[in-house]
Formats: sequence, structure tokens, C-alpha cells
Amino acid sequence: MKKFTAVSDVENLQEIIKKALQIKENPLSETDKGKGKTIGLVFLNSSLRTRLSSQIAAQNLGLNVLTLNAAQEAWNLEFADGAVMNGDTVEHIKDAIEVLNQYCDIIAVRCFAGMKSKEDDVNESILSQFEQHAKVPVISLESATRHPLQSLADCITITESWQEDRKPKVVLTWAPHIKPIAHAVGNSFAEWMQEMDVDFIITNPEGYDLDKNFTKDVKVIHDQDEALKDADFIYVKNWSSFDEYAEMPEVKENWMLTNEKLENTNQAKVMHCLPVRRNVELSDEVMDGENSIIYQQAKNRIFSAQAVFSEILDELNSK
Repeated sequence: MKKFTAVSDVENLQEIIKKALQIKENPLSETDKGKGKTIGLVFLNSSLRTRLSSQIAAQNLGLNVLTLNAAQEAWNLEFADGAVMNGDTVEHIKDAIEVLNQYCDIIAVRCFAGMKSKEDDVNESILSQFEQHAKVPVISLESATRHPLQSLADCITITESWQEDRKPKVVLTWAPHIKPIAHAVGNSFAEWMQEMDVDFIITNPEGYDLDKNFTKDVKVIHDQDEALKDADFIYVKNWSSFDEYAEMPEVKENWMLTNEKLENTNQAKVMHCLPVRRNVELSDEVMDGENSIIYQQAKNRIFSAQAVFSEILDELNSK
């Protein structure tokens, strides 16, 4: 693995899931693999699970970890090519990346969608510059359009939670929120589920369909009750409109997931990437109930990161 920004960077999804589950059994099995190498974790946005799970995963592999909270601790960054920097930006992103090239063997970066320019977000205006200017492997810790380490953790969680001899029905359901939320988790989950051996559908209100570049031919149902019928796994997540970019068209129906809605399912396991707005996206009774595997997902963020870092180190160590 030479980089990790999407499922397309994974040569064999089932193999990396298997590797992650083996790591989960013995997280300290490769403590010398990263010896003498440094990973730079660059955060342009807030983080809890991504930050901590990435640090733990890197340390488990013996990597030296540098964590930069770029939005708070670095100079104001300029991202535009050809910019005349006579304003409040002090350092151009290409210069910052070139310095990171000198300090790090791997660069991992987290950058959210700006939610202002659809074109900039769809074209990954920030992550693309890291991919363009980095001379070392780049790992996405979330970007404007995808959250691949989260999606790998989701695949791990579904795999270890499913024991039956049939394909599970997996439903990605939209949930309410108080503000416009980016599409990265929804997009990414849709991409990865299409590589899994599952029956996958998406349910969301009219006006909230995700980008077809990610959902492709996945069935989208605008009736939540119909979609949830006989579900084995339900992934709860909010996102704003893609067509009316970053807008929140009115939704009159109640889309918050409750125990009453779970009665229509096959005792579905409930998933969410966290953080979650309790009693807005899903109810306390669901969040804290026996169907919830949300904290299991969060723990698996360590092993998704560690599996990816291990694969990247294999590539570096082979040179």
C-alpha cells in the first residue's frame, strides 16, 4: 500500500479486515516495525477518536509520532496557488508540506469540507495538495468527501459482529441534525459497503441524496420504515443536501432512530461514527441499548489505523 485515501487504495479488502482482526487479538505483535520512522499527524480540524486511535496505533508499531494541530498551533496557511500573500496567511501549504517531507516518513492529514464551495470540496482542494506535494505516503484521517479509516473500522465491526450464513442487510439511514453536516462519512461508508458481501441500501428524505459518484447504483429509499424492515445493521448519520449544497431542506417526518423503529428490523445492530447528538440523531434508549455497537466501532478505529499503518510500513521497509 503506497497511500491510503479511499477504498481503491486497498488491494484486498477482506485481507486487510482479517489483518486488523489479528492485530486486535495482539496489538503489540509488531512493535519494531516502525522503529526509526516518524509519522506526522496533521489536524486542520477537531478530533477525538481519529487523533487518539491514530496515536495508539502508531505507538503500537513503534513509530515516532508528531502531532500538529495546524489550525491552532501553526502559521495561518494559504492554500491558493499563485496567491499574493499580503494578508493574514503566513505560510503556503506547499511550503509546509515540503517541510513535513523533511521530518516525516508518513504524513496523515485530517481536513473537513469547507461547506462553502461545492467545487472545492468535491475536488478535495486541501487533501489534493498533500497528495501533489508530499514525497512520502499520505494517509487521509478524513477529507472533504471521504473518511476511509472510519469506513475500514465499520467493515471490521460488521465482519466480527456477523455470524450467520447469509448476507446481512445493511442500511445507511439519514438522521436529523441542528446544522449542515458534510458528506464524508456517508460517501465513504457507501463506497466501502459496495466492496463488502452485504445487501446495502440507503434511506434519506427527499432532497438529501448523496453524490452518485459514491452511491453509484445503490438503492435509495425515501421511506425510512420501509428501508429498515428486516435490517441486520443500521448505520445512523446526518448529512446536508448535496444538490442544494450544504443546505438543509425541510423534513417533516421524524427520522430520529428509536427503539420503536428497531421493532421493524431483524434485531438490528446500531452503528454511528461519533460524536453523536443524543436525542436528535438517535435516542438515548438506542444509544445505550443492547443493539448498540457504537463503542465497539470506536475501539476498532485503533485497529483500522494500525492495519493501514502496518501496510504502509511494509512498503517503506521493502525499499
